Amino acid sequence: MKRPRDEAAGHGSAGAPQDAWSVRLHDSPARLDAAAWDALVEASPSATPFMRHAYLVALHDSASAVPDTGWAPQYLAVEHDGALVAACPLYVKSHSYGEYVFDWSWANAYENAGREYYPKLLCAVPFTPVPGPRLLARDDTGRAVLLGALEQIAERNGLSSAHLLFLDEADRAAAERAGWMLRHAVQFHWRNREPAPYADFADFLAGLQRDKRKNIQQERRRVREAGVVLEARVGAGIAPADWDFFYRCYTATYRAHHSTPYLTRDFFARMAETMPGHWLLFTAKREGRPVATSLIALDPARGHAFGRYWGAVEHVSCLHFEACYYRPLEWCIEQGYRRFEGGAQGEHKMSRGLLPVRTHSAHWLADRRFAEAVGRFLEREGAGVDAYVDELGERNPFKRG
Repeated sequence: MKRPRDEAAGHGSAGAPQDAWSVRLHDSPARLDAAAWDALVEASPSATPFMRHAYLVALHDSASAVPDTGWAPQYLAVEHDGALVAACPLYVKSHSYGEYVFDWSWANAYENAGREYYPKLLCAVPFTPVPGPRLLARDDTGRAVLLGALEQIAERNGLSSAHLLFLDEADRAAAERAGWMLRHAVQFHWRNREPAPYADFADFLAGLQRDKRKNIQQERRRVREAGVVLEARVGAGIAPADWDFFYRCYTATYRAHHSTPYLTRDFFARMAETMPGHWLLFTAKREGRPVATSLIALDPARGHAFGRYWGAVEHVSCLHFEACYYRPLEWCIEQGYRRFEGGAQGEHKMSRGLLPVRTHSAHWLADRRFAEAVGRFLEREGAGVDAYVDELGERNPFKRG
């Protein structure tokens, strides 16, 4: 497919008169000013490290999210007098891998009707199912400009659809006002106690129902009895050899599922160089030998942590729970962190103290009849999600009262 055309100037933007701004597309995030991009990110109360310029550039420059892997960058920038006033991470996709919002059935239905679903337009952080801002703008007017530009880009280039994944509340509301179809799912997140944070992990356990508390204690004991000890390293304390072993485990996880790793080793080398303070690595050792790792992303400024990747070269009963949930939660409590996000899906996380949280995506489809059919599907799916969340609420793992 040819590179999508830039949109014409002159739709009006936040604080800018008509015809005083322009929309441009860039085939690499590196073509955008890092300070200006990050200023837009930090203007959002729901900002995460995954929207930072360095993270997105690393995805591109490491050959992880590039045209050869089905992610053709077309970063959307709205400028006023040469200054960046709104933007979003935009890709032309030739498949739906690495998105964690599943539209394969839509693609099949579209193609069974003799139409081409791919390529499609996607506003998202590749391989990263973490909610946060996607429409980088300082107000609703800027978000509306971005949404309008996305529709025009899709229409003018004959793309089947445009999608925004893992939106924060401001973006969700803007997309709904613009008439985009909304889709909802569920993740599981842990929140520290308020107003008095947990004193330690034992204090956290004390708040759980007896059976949940007993199960966690048993699982942790099994790891100890297996002779496994976990070491934590943060930031510059993660040595290249640690990253090498982590990547060995990371690729092993994909091989076990007969899949191909999304991220290259070079991506993590770039993270160690450009965003070292945003990473926490747990390495599990048995008799001094590393046997497993768990990588956690950090937002120190906001006190948020994000479970990202896990892998092992030896099987140890319950080690996954220890490395991915218990030790990270223990660390978060020790450091006074406010939130830990456990990643995509995983109802088993709830019995370990992570509670259900709705996530949102928004979708625009060029074909009106197909959009109507998808809209009916989303209504049924949404009712199912509502019922699921209600049912989960009845299984809260914490003591009542």
